[in-house]
Amino acid sequence: MLDVSRTTDTVLMVRPHDFGFNEETGQDNEFQHPLELSETEINQNANAEFQAMVDTLRQEGVTVLILEKPARDYPRTPDAIFPNNWFSTEHDGTLITYPMAAVSRRYERRPEDVEKLLLAHGYKIRNVIHVGALDERERFLEGTGSMVIDHRAEVVYAARSHRCHEAQFDNFIRLRFYREGILFDTRSSSGRPIYHTNVIMSIGERFAVICLECIADPAQRERVKTSLEQSFEVIDISLDQMENNFCGNILQVNSAGGRPLIVMSRRAEQGFTPSQLERLARYGKILAVSLDTIEQVGGGSARCMMAEIFSEKK
Repeated sequence: MLDVSRTTDTVLMVRPHDFGFNEETGQDNEFQHPLELSETEINQNANAEFQAMVDTLRQEGVTVLILEKPARDYPRTPDAIFPNNWFSTEHDGTLITYPMAAVSRRYERRPEDVEKLLLAHGYKIRNVIHVGALDERERFLEGTGSMVIDHRAEVVYAARSHRCHEAQFDNFIRLRFYREGILFDTRSSSGRPIYHTNVIMSIGERFAVICLECIADPAQRERVKTSLEQSFEVIDISLDQMENNFCGNILQVNSAGGRPLIVMSRRAEQGFTPSQLERLARYGKILAVSLDTIEQVGGGSARCMMAEIFSEKK
């Protein structure tokens, strides 16, 4: 196993200049719901929630890099607030971009701007690579939305869906030389595949939160559970907690001084049982932020808003 951290003290976030309901992604994201507000009101609410989250993270000593509105004209990108779907970074200084399922989300990919931002803040970039074809039309893999990566154990977990193609997942495992890729099938309360893996599970340094209930196949469920138990205390959440409170969409980060923090929405905090919160608190300070508009309209929560930066500083 690699002697690397599973968590980081630096995240990149994208200001939601075009935030709003995306009918295209709403076709398979059952977490998205329109609000009876004007587009202007929705956008203002989302920007306020975004800035409050940035301020909270920075007050706790987390380095937050913000990718602002692009200088050049782009088509509308209502989901740009969720950057971890189109790029990720690794400890060796590699910046990776991914094939996105929704046409409207492909315009979010701004690797040159991310590279400039990271270099400007002293982070090393050794390689920039793209998974799959640049104009991929069928085999999608939406970054750390589709995959939850255990960097230390070199194991990658992924729920099969329209946004996580089995062949592309296998391609990623081979490309990055991960030791094992664990692909499994999920089922929501309506019987449909869950659109992203990171809404059903999250791993920190020593804990894992997962909704085992949504893994329909008993053999797959046992394989995932057994694998996680080798490295983590497993906190199992219900389908209701996952679907209605985003309890799986949380992320452990660190302060600049190394203090562990567990970031989640206020809705997730309210969805966890007191016992589960007590168990989580053993691994870090719980940092809950209000994301009501972003969660309802965008169908993603706190974890989706943060792209982890694992690249070393110069």
